[in-house]
Amino acid sequence: MMSDAACTEADEDVLQYPASPPVVHYAEQALLGALLLVPERLKTIGPLEPEHFANTAHSALFAAMRTVSPPTPEVHLARPVWPNQLLDAAHAQARALTASYLHTLISVCPTDAHAPAYAQMVRSGHARRVLRRHAGLLAQAARAPGPDPARTVLTRADQLAVYLDELTTAFPSHPGSMPRTPPTPAPTAEASVEAEDEERILLATATAHPDGLPRMRWLHEGDFTVPAHAALYACLTALARRGAPVDPITLLWEAQQCGLLREGFQPAEVLDLLAHPAGAPEYWGQKVLQRALLAQAGAVAARIEALTADDATSVHQLATGSRRALSVLSSVRARWHQAVGDTSSGTRAVPPPTLQASLPRQPAARIGPAMRHPARPAR
Repeated sequence: MMSDAACTEADEDVLQYPASPPVVHYAEQALLGALLLVPERLKTIGPLEPEHFANTAHSALFAAMRTVSPPTPEVHLARPVWPNQLLDAAHAQARALTASYLHTLISVCPTDAHAPAYAQMVRSGHARRVLRRHAGLLAQAARAPGPDPARTVLTRADQLAVYLDELTTAFPSHPGSMPRTPPTPAPTAEASVEAEDEERILLATATAHPDGLPRMRWLHEGDFTVPAHAALYACLTALARRGAPVDPITLLWEAQQCGLLREGFQPAEVLDLLAHPAGAPEYWGQKVLQRALLAQAGAVAARIEALTADDATSVHQLATGSRRALSVLSSVRARWHQAVGDTSSGTRAVPPPTLQASLPRQPAARIGPAMRHPARPAR
């Protein structure tokens, strides 16, 4: 391997890595050194593209190798025609490349016969980086949703799934294909003021219009950000399933029977929470479910990023673990499509309520440690 003393100042610019480069950097060097030694090895390394290299100078040099015709073996052994041609061709994209660094690449290559193995290492490093970029795009879509956040997140998830299919084909399975990276914590949607307000209005509206509850089987109590809201919704759906009367008093009684009032909730506080319905329960239910969808997508992205950060995980293990992580999103995704009446990645949400859609931001009294009154809507 190349020692620090072997690098000139220009060569250090070419490396573009910290003091301890990743292993794939040495694989790139060994591969390029093998091709500089024996240009005919280009025919043996399999499908490889310049963008597969992490180092931009290495990428430019390999691109030159793909475009410059190598000399005959006799000429190559007699004169450095091939390296000089490559330097001229790659100079525009990598000005730091020098003849000294090309000699360094040759010196660090253990044997040119192993070029196919080095190329596979380069492909593996590229696959890891691309998978991490896909996970980053999914995480970004979950954190910073646009005008149609569910569509954006599901589109990113589809793109990730397509790339995983490509990895499965390109990198065959092997013994011990399951990843060893510990799982990330289960996702929870962020309990923001907006989320709490939407959940409270959902509870009040569903209590006032319980006929919509049978159509909302796509909403689960686990989708709520506030545990107390989830528990009240479970009580509400239990009443509806039994065909029992549903109104604020019956829900309060059900909450008492389930032991919720022992948690410090006062009956008057629960009744006040249920006193201000607005619009249709399906609308608010979709808002709650969409937030759960985004939280699950963020958790999938975090899991895949954790896998890619473990250098001991092979590409097939990355693909297997990423598929398992992505499959967790399928359940929430299926329920989302049921909620919006769509079987594709598009959305067709229930129209917003006729009352002001923007939710109040002023402080409100809490019910116990985790529940608040909604402010009364404007009349």
